[in-house]
Amino acid sequence: MNSVFKNEPERDFTINENRRIMKDALSFVRDRFGETYPLIIGGERIPTEKTIKSVDPCDHKTVVGYAASADAALADKAVRTAYEAYESWRFVPARVRADYVMRLVGVLQRRRAEIAAWMIYETGKNYGEADGEICEAIDFFNMYAQKALELDAGIPLAESATENNSCFYIPIGVGIVIPPWNFPFSIMAGMAVAAAVTGNTVVIKPASDSPVICAKFMELVEEAGFPAGVMNYLPGSGSVMGDALTTHPLTRFINFTGSKEVGLRISRLAAEDHGQIWIKRVVAEMGGKNAIIVDSSADIELAAAGVATAAFGYQGQKCSACSRAVVDRSVYADFIDALRERTLKIKQGTGEDDADICAVISSRAYASITNYIEIGKNEGLLICGGTYDDSKGYFIAPTVIADVDRGARIAKEEIFGPVVAVMPANDFEDALAIANGTEYGLTGSVYSRSRDHLEEARRRFHVGNLYFNRKCTGAVVANHPFGGYNMSGTTAKTGTADYLRNFLQLKSVSENIIW
Repeated sequence: MNSVFKNEPERDFTINENRRIMKDALSFVRDRFGETYPLIIGGERIPTEKTIKSVDPCDHKTVVGYAASADAALADKAVRTAYEAYESWRFVPARVRADYVMRLVGVLQRRRAEIAAWMIYETGKNYGEADGEICEAIDFFNMYAQKALELDAGIPLAESATENNSCFYIPIGVGIVIPPWNFPFSIMAGMAVAAAVTGNTVVIKPASDSPVICAKFMELVEEAGFPAGVMNYLPGSGSVMGDALTTHPLTRFINFTGSKEVGLRISRLAAEDHGQIWIKRVVAEMGGKNAIIVDSSADIELAAAGVATAAFGYQGQKCSACSRAVVDRSVYADFIDALRERTLKIKQGTGEDDADICAVISSRAYASITNYIEIGKNEGLLICGGTYDDSKGYFIAPTVIADVDRGARIAKEEIFGPVVAVMPANDFEDALAIANGTEYGLTGSVYSRSRDHLEEARRRFHVGNLYFNRKCTGAVVANHPFGGYNMSGTTAKTGTADYLRNFLQLKSVSENIIW
């Protein structure tokens, strides 16, 4: 295995050949709409009477596919099956586990356009967002395989004349992987592979808005030759089986990405004694209310471009998205004009047509976001957007609301949609206070030509991922280890050896050699 890590290059869709490849993949996927995907437990395909209907958010009458829907009894079966697989997988050498992951990389590269096409239809991504997610998954796989081998060497110890001592990492058991719908492939696959490459087995409960993509991942896993039971596919209602998975006595850890409310519930349940003989680990990435600060010295055009991209890319449905722009009063009017101009140039349409932005994920998301827009119209000045239409797809125009007070609901609560609140600040100290005035701490950005301001932000802007003079989205594996503070999660930095340590524990062995 090559120990020199290189990021997978994204495809340039201004090149006609790359567009042709994607259009061919979209056609291939369309021909497979409406198929049903059974549960996969220990390699066994299990249909269920109840199914989850997955639709194209850009055309909600189009059914992308149907996924089986598990109940609590099947959740129990999945965990027990994963535990049986763990008893052998845990002893598979790290090099062999890494080789499985590298085969998975090869399979994914061969089916790259197809998997991206499934994301375009099932979750409303455009070409670049979907292909970028494939690249991120490949980067996760390569990085985790490499770091797993490094961790397999254990930790160095002091020399002893009388003992042979070692301290090494071992896997911890069965994990429940609960990924989000907004990065339905890269986050889901990264969570599962991180656990598996370190010797654990997993039950994956995909988001109900993106179960088909997870089913396609399982196809890749099987094609790569992973033993049955190492990864298991268990779509279903979280309210029906979520507690059963979390509280199961054989569940050792829960790896979760999603809302604050669900993350806190998982943490509470996992902390209780449900008959297990360990303290369960929870790895959680939750929400964000991310701010971009624009100070009096900033390049206003650069800042406006960064805010627009970070606020409206993938319809604002990123935990890292810019939800607040905190702008020095001396440049406030100029910034508003520049942001309005940038926003009005954004073209909305379908992922199939590779629009700048598409539809939001579901009717539930549409209702929540549009409610916040109406709240925002009363809490600030509508600059542009504010319109929406769900007659065909769940389309919401990119929306800018200015003159928002720091205590307003749209300044405090996570919206998870194409809405940005612009807030005036008296000076840089005030801007930092506003930016930090939230329970979250995921991403943030500062646009400034002042080195003093940037260094002050480095010390006092309390987020897990902080960027200077660039947008607050678009973390790149091996460049920007990702994970936040406070109610944004457990600061699990993805793409690093530290992330893998969440699924490992140290064992120390000492042998007397002079008896």
